[in-house]
Amino acid sequence: MPSATLDPIRLEVFKHLFASVAEEMGVVLRRTSYSPNIKERRDFSCALFDASGQMIAQAAHIPVHLGAMPLSVQAAIDALELGPGDVAILNDPYRGGTHLPDITLVTPIFLSLTSPSPAPFAFAACRAHHADVGGMSPGSMPIARELIQEGVIIPPLKLVEAGRINQGLLELLLANVRTPEERRGDLHAQLAANAKGSQRLGELAARYGADEVQGAMQGLVDYAERMTRRLLAGLPNGVYRFTDRLDDDGVDPQPAEIAVTVAIDGDEVLVDFTGTSPQRRGSVNAVYAITLSATLYVFRCLLGEDAPTNSGCLRPIRVLAPAGTLVNARPPAPVAGGNVETSQRITDVLLGALAQAAPDRVPAASQGTMNNLTIGTSRAQQGIGGWDPGRGQPFAYYETIAGGMGGRPGKDGADAIHSHMTNTLNTPAEALEYAYPLRVRRSEIRRGSGGAGRWRGGDGVRRDIELLVDAQVTLLTERRIFAPYGLAGGASGQPGRNVLLRGQEEQELPGKTTLLAEAGDVISVQTPGGGGWGAPA
Repeated sequence: MPSATLDPIRLEVFKHLFASVAEEMGVVLRRTSYSPNIKERRDFSCALFDASGQMIAQAAHIPVHLGAMPLSVQAAIDALELGPGDVAILNDPYRGGTHLPDITLVTPIFLSLTSPSPAPFAFAACRAHHADVGGMSPGSMPIARELIQEGVIIPPLKLVEAGRINQGLLELLLANVRTPEERRGDLHAQLAANAKGSQRLGELAARYGADEVQGAMQGLVDYAERMTRRLLAGLPNGVYRFTDRLDDDGVDPQPAEIAVTVAIDGDEVLVDFTGTSPQRRGSVNAVYAITLSATLYVFRCLLGEDAPTNSGCLRPIRVLAPAGTLVNARPPAPVAGGNVETSQRITDVLLGALAQAAPDRVPAASQGTMNNLTIGTSRAQQGIGGWDPGRGQPFAYYETIAGGMGGRPGKDGADAIHSHMTNTLNTPAEALEYAYPLRVRRSEIRRGSGGAGRWRGGDGVRRDIELLVDAQVTLLTERRIFAPYGLAGGASGQPGRNVLLRGQEEQELPGKTTLLAEAGDVISVQTPGGGGWGAPA
């Protein structure tokens, strides 16, 4: 059925039906996964795509995953001939991925298995952050200088073919990670999630008819485009510029600039990152998929809650990201931090530019970092550190830590929250201490860290984790030097701090570092507060 014949109420019904399928995929993935990072922190995303690879619906999961996922789905479609019972796997950041720990599975959905060469009706896809995918340090978020140091690189391949798992490929992948059984379990959970999405979308087609479901897919993408064009047409035409900086890249101490020019012309916009620093030796480089994802997120935030989130939102938006820069790196540049840290700064500069066009709708800067902390080691280091004596196996703990949200017109920023490109949870202390040889010593709001203003910035958090065994620790954090900005006269939030507590001694740690810590050491991550909005009364 052509989308034009679907009335607005019918489209609204399908919007919720498709979103509910993606949400159910997420429930399956979370409940069947092995790792605390997926089960407890919910570091995963699920979405549905039409036969051409357009995203038609997503669950309320991780923005940095979801905006980039269409490029991974397209890479799988282009590289593989996907038939009934096939499932593609990939994590290559230069083929639509984000960083190597984020592994994407793509499942083609067929309504009939009787045709010799049936075309896919749609695709189900999920992306999950695996707590370790190999590389030079536990957790696969190292202070790297090339992509290969960050873990195993997976181009588009068939993990499942005609319903049978490719055991050779699976064992190859598991041989290159520190926690193979956990990875095996999480991959099976992703397979189950995609199978549920395929089942549910097939049921919708059986109930409403394939033509009407296809019409609804196209209708929702067209509707999102119209909503985005309406938003842009309501903003004043003009050219708006903003620049912000990353503290460093973890290798060289110099800051790195991200610059954007947003040119609004009627119901279209050009987002131009010309002037951004060249790609760096450290891992803060972002691939184009990350930049596209952050751009989608920012404009989608201005749309309001009722608009669908799909590929139609990007149709009126042209993104120019010069190749070889921080926002469109060339291989083999490392990218672990580009996904988690640079994506946040891209968001900050876009919001800073749009605050000039819509000052009553844009918040001050939130914490601007995901505060990545990894602890663990490899089997080869048994007896040296990172070996879980209770389970007799290596471990790899990974977490991102909340901070302050920026104040916004009419409301203070929220305290202790994951904001913008991340949408995960903190690992509950009970789950963390059960799963790892670690102990949570403090977990509290960092009072007074939010910027002052008519509407204050939210406060960050302090999270102190004690090591019960010797282990390798990696910190990949931002906003330790350059504070989150305030808007409309509001003050900046406080920068974050990383501290090693060893006995009675305190050692200030850089924002990006790797160290060998000892049993009894405490890693204290103190996250930034958000900027304030408006001059204080």
